[in-house]
Amino acid sequence: MNIDDLRAIDIHTHAEEPCCGHRDDGYDEFQAGMANYFKNPAGKEGMLPSVQDTAAYYRERKIGAVIFPVDSERETGFRRYSNEEVATIAAENSDVLIPFASIDPAKGRAGAREARRLVREFGVRGFKFHPTMQGFYPNERWCYPLYEAIAEEGAITLFHTGQTGVGAGMRGGMGMKLKYSNPMYLDDVAVDFPDMPIIAAHPSFPWQEEALAVATHKPNVYIDLSGWSPKYFPPILVRYCNSILQDKMLFGSDWPAITPDRWLADFEKLEMKESVIPKILKENARRLLKL
Repeated sequence: MNIDDLRAIDIHTHAEEPCCGHRDDGYDEFQAGMANYFKNPAGKEGMLPSVQDTAAYYRERKIGAVIFPVDSERETGFRRYSNEEVATIAAENSDVLIPFASIDPAKGRAGAREARRLVREFGVRGFKFHPTMQGFYPNERWCYPLYEAIAEEGAITLFHTGQTGVGAGMRGGMGMKLKYSNPMYLDDVAVDFPDMPIIAAHPSFPWQEEALAVATHKPNVYIDLSGWSPKYFPPILVRYCNSILQDKMLFGSDWPAITPDRWLADFEKLEMKESVIPKILKENARRLLKL
């Protein structure tokens, strides 16, 4: 990966389309609900991009991308996509893709062993957690064996925070409980794992100020700006981007739900300091990922 040739680094993209088998029952309905929420025609038509498609899209735009699946088998019943396969395809496209993985913390010591193997044998750089989809509070002690393995391997953690488009508008929210994704729970994790980088993903509606407080107070906590069009960013988030958290804000799209084309076009319309823009789009991620 030639970082100097890249326009930006997208810290938050999803491997949505199965790379290791057919879709599970109910998955089409789930993706249709997501597509309706984000007004994404590809999801409605069942034409989500594969990991290879994602690499081609980002290569054409000269944007690097962190990519990951989400292991939510326990809560949703959807078979998880192979972390190994996603990482292997990312390695084949290492000019643009950076592999993260996903492991349900409920897998305990087995999950910890998997995390170590993925880092050592597959070059995985971080791990995505989705408390709402996976059904857990991030500060629950039974999650700690997995965090300990990740921290010891020098990898990054990325936690979904705030309201999610997953299940939005569907009956019962598809069983998703928003309470798990309050970013304040990450404060405990940041205290107990002070050397492990933690990314709080998305503007954390309705807990935006909690996320800003944790990222301001804890040196190892960052915020990615994915999952929302920048035109909906609350004023306080923009102020913090322009000031005290300018070195800890990260560009993320939430591909394929939101494309980087859409996100970047809306980002250009914000009143951002010229000195801050390159930090958010690339330099903060470059430093965090040690690229």
